[in-house]
Amino acid sequence: MNGADISFVYLGLAIQNLRNDLYIFGFRIAYYGIIIGLGMLAGIWIAQSDAKRRGQDPEIYLDFALYGIIFAIVGARLYYVVFEWDYYKNNLLQIFNLRAGGLAIYGGVIASILTLIVFTRIRKISFFSMADSGVLGLVTGQIIGRWGNFFNCEAFGGYTNSLFAMRIKLSLVSEGMLTPDVLNHRIVENGVEYIQVHPTFLYESVWNLGLLIFLLWYRYRKRFDGELLWIYLFGYGIGRFWIEGLRTDQLIFFHTGVPVSQALSLILILAAAVVLFVRHRPTEWKPKGE
Repeated sequence: MNGADISFVYLGLAIQNLRNDLYIFGFRIAYYGIIIGLGMLAGIWIAQSDAKRRGQDPEIYLDFALYGIIFAIVGARLYYVVFEWDYYKNNLLQIFNLRAGGLAIYGGVIASILTLIVFTRIRKISFFSMADSGVLGLVTGQIIGRWGNFFNCEAFGGYTNSLFAMRIKLSLVSEGMLTPDVLNHRIVENGVEYIQVHPTFLYESVWNLGLLIFLLWYRYRKRFDGELLWIYLFGYGIGRFWIEGLRTDQLIFFHTGVPVSQALSLILILAAAVVLFVRHRPTEWKPKGE
């Protein structure tokens, strides 16, 4: 493990020379962008495959993706900027500098849902029916996309000495990701400083994989249109609430000290639980003739 840029010390896995980009004909392409792009393509394929299984026109999902992806990126950026406004209010041009990072998945999810509402109304098709196939693509994209955080050495948690502890060379980490707890547990090997943290990007990717597997199994048993959407919001909300509590780069709700993604996760969990409970509640039996 000596000299590795990133290692999972108790799993025996290490990467010696981590790169976060490559050059093609002199043009720099970030692995983060490549991975996000692959996640989008895989998500579209999954959604179209499910639509075909249900007898829907899969091309409708491609048409939606052309709008949904654009507005999802805009929404993810706006969400991040709003809750980091103390920085951006004095650096307005940086709002448009996506290469510097700053996309929040919840902003993308919200924007995607709003875009789908408008899209289905214009096309005069069922929002909830289309959403059930759409969330399969969404969670697929999230599973893959989180690995972009790995190459950027970001979206990790506080110090841990657990089985999945991830050790990162300190020089690769942005200063804004470092908390006193993480820095106080620095490890020095052969004169090189490392931090040892929760790989929260990995936790979320694996959690979402489990959620996708459940949704793929349950889609044959769903009772109403929109059920997969509500299950996704419930399941993702639970995972994100837990994982967000571990992260060192939380967006805070306007100086309240409350992590905004945890608060939103709790709202989604409660809302989805109520809807699923009501829709699954047995109807009251009534004698014939009443």
